[in-house]
Amino acid sequence: MSSMYFSFSSAFMLGLMGLAFNRSHLLSALLCLEGMMLTLFVATATWSLMLNSTSSSILPMILLTFSACEASTGLAILVAASRSHGSDNLQNLNLLQC
Repeated sequence: MSSMYFSFSSAFMLGLMGLAFNRSHLLSALLCLEGMMLTLFVATATWSLMLNSTSSSILPMILLTFSACEASTGLAILVAASRSHGSDNLQNLNLLQC
């Protein structure tokens, strides 16, 4: 395994472990998701450059578009939750009471 593949997989796993183990605030969960998406974007961009084909060069742009949509939706949920509940603590958010 080359060092580039190891760094991509370790960055993705670090974001995944942060998402799994750090569940105190919604903002930290969104940041872990963004880190995972950016790792996937850089990995697919590097992969399409290594293949030198025009058909796979659109894939990183599609992934970046979905990442931007995910970030805007997450920030909207964060603003709505902090306005209605007072903070972004995930322990205070109970979906059964909403």
